[in-house]
Amino acid sequence: MTPFTLAPPLLLALAVALDLLLGDPPRLPHPVRAIGAAYAGCDRLADRLGLRGRALGAACVIGVTAASAGVVLLLTRLPAAGWVFGLYFAWTGLALGQLLREGRRAARFLEKNDIEAARAVVAGLVSRDTSVLDADGLWRALAESVAENANDAFVAPLFWLALGGPAGLWAYKAVSTADSMWGYRTPRYARLGNFAARADDVLAWLPARLTVAAMWLAARLCGFGKDVAFAAVRRDAKKSASPNAGWPMAAAAWLCGAGMGGEAVYFGVRVRKPSMGPVAQRWNAARYARLGCLVLLAGLIVAMTIIVLTGLALQS
Repeated sequence: MTPFTLAPPLLLALAVALDLLLGDPPRLPHPVRAIGAAYAGCDRLADRLGLRGRALGAACVIGVTAASAGVVLLLTRLPAAGWVFGLYFAWTGLALGQLLREGRRAARFLEKNDIEAARAVVAGLVSRDTSVLDADGLWRALAESVAENANDAFVAPLFWLALGGPAGLWAYKAVSTADSMWGYRTPRYARLGNFAARADDVLAWLPARLTVAAMWLAARLCGFGKDVAFAAVRRDAKKSASPNAGWPMAAAAWLCGAGMGGEAVYFGVRVRKPSMGPVAQRWNAARYARLGCLVLLAGLIVAMTIIVLTGLALQS
């Protein structure tokens, strides 16, 4: 396996299998924590320097991304353990299994009307303030997170893993982590996080649309959403401030038959997210179960397609 080239199909298949079966590796260090710590350090440095402009934000993202890819590159080139490190970094870069597992746990608490327990789980999946959310708000926040992260946590990382090997995946993850930490239009991050948000928009543009195509096919295979017009998905997706996040959210909302959007609080700032899907319909256990099946099957469709295409490309 040579980093920054097409990943072997076996590596892709094993990484997907480990992700879906085990989720995050138990009792092992996760690379994203180191990346998050690096950005937290950059954030503190920006405060000390009194500089929170776009130039410093871009320099931080480029530096952390280069360092992340470089470390993975070196470890995957080790003579004896390189393939093991490659599989480890491929596995830990995917998060669909953990996302669905945590989503099911939150849904079980909500079904039991255990709001506090559900709130604690959902808080680990979203950036918004969950302390102000009632049961309806928690269901909606959970559904929005699972739909959006179908791309952010699985399809986009898998796409860059296939194209660039583990080092390519972690270059993408470094940018994505910066966007998740700094990509907010708040006074604190409006300028420092601008580069991170724009870079993530570029890298996730095609994967987001692949995610929607897979969702559309998955819904047809499962026998629901047949009366949904793609024009409605496209119209709602374009309402989002993000060129990517709105697509899987709008598709999931319409295909599963419940609305997304509305008021949310991020870092003390109240925002109104655009409405998507049939807004009169609320999320519940049945609709969320449909979403879970939709996201899982869509992920498998994307994974099988990428594995087959990568294998064909390597043989040519």
